Amino acid sequence: MRSPGLEPAPLDPSLHDLPLAAYRPRASMRVPEHHVERARFPAIDGHNHLGGWLAPDGDWSVRDVGALLADMDRCNVAAIVNLDGMWGDELRANLERYDEAHPGRFVTFAHLAWQQPAEPGWPDRLVRGVRDVAAAGARGLKVWKSLGLGLRDERDAWIFPDDDRLAPVWEAAGELSLPIVIHVADPVAFFEPVDARNERLEELLAHPEWSFADERFPRFARLIDGLEAVVARHPGTTLIGAHVGCFAEDLAWVDRMLGTYPNFHVDLAARIAELGRQPRAARRLIDAHPDRVLFGIDLFPPGPAEYAIHFRFLETDDEGFAYSNDDPPPQGRWTISGLALPDETLRAVYASNARRLIPGLGG
Repeated sequence: MRSPGLEPAPLDPSLHDLPLAAYRPRASMRVPEHHVERARFPAIDGHNHLGGWLAPDGDWSVRDVGALLADMDRCNVAAIVNLDGMWGDELRANLERYDEAHPGRFVTFAHLAWQQPAEPGWPDRLVRGVRDVAAAGARGLKVWKSLGLGLRDERDAWIFPDDDRLAPVWEAAGELSLPIVIHVADPVAFFEPVDARNERLEELLAHPEWSFADERFPRFARLIDGLEAVVARHPGTTLIGAHVGCFAEDLAWVDRMLGTYPNFHVDLAARIAELGRQPRAARRLIDAHPDRVLFGIDLFPPGPAEYAIHFRFLETDDEGFAYSNDDPPPQGRWTISGLALPDETLRAVYASNARRLIPGLGG
């Protein structure tokens, strides 16, 4: 309400048509702000990428391993799980560069050669692949979303995680005590129309190849149901659902999965943006299942700035802070609030759960 007789200053009329990409609001509220540069307890980053699999140029994501180790010491990160092992010569190179050169600081997960499912006999080859990577020194398997969203068999039909032909693969991993970090689907918004109502619009405009809105792709529900079927059918196999079980938008679903299947676990990688905008529900989930949640950031190459945001999220009750150092933030225009986890839970999430589940990290 303005004082009588005072006219408002004229506004720039172009602001009515300000592009969203140019909008950079700054919060006016004043709230506590904590800078958490070191994890309160030694942490294990259970989901990261140190090899060349996702590097834009195919070279190592981490060029200077010594510098990474120095950052890990600075941040109180005891070890990192490298999900980029692949297989064959590339697995051997990752093992030599990380696990063997720096024992106890890194463990490497392998992939399977999913690239050849169109050739008859591919299920048996995948089972042999599980045994080969285990013999080579891999400490687990990474299964990516291409299983369900890209791979087709010799009849040109989609191959889903719960395909009966893959049952021996999941069973072999269990027999060999290889935990599986499995990523099915993607954020729910990636399966919705890319329009003015999509909360991840800016992200999808920057990465249109991430959209699965086209009905030619399997639907999110089919993929997440396939994940549950694998978990249910293979109780002797440890499965870690990447990105909060691949369904951080529905923590009731995640809670049900964790409550139903003792072999199912989740990591937090790349989902503090989702968890931090529902902090009470996220805290309830972790409080209910403190032995089933693993720390991880999925930001590479990992560094102090990225770790500090995650430590702040887990350790403090700060409100309304940025989940990313990018401007605008990459996943959506919102802020997050911290969970202020108790010490016993922090110890479990930061490290003891990973040490229990993943060979090579120690019990």
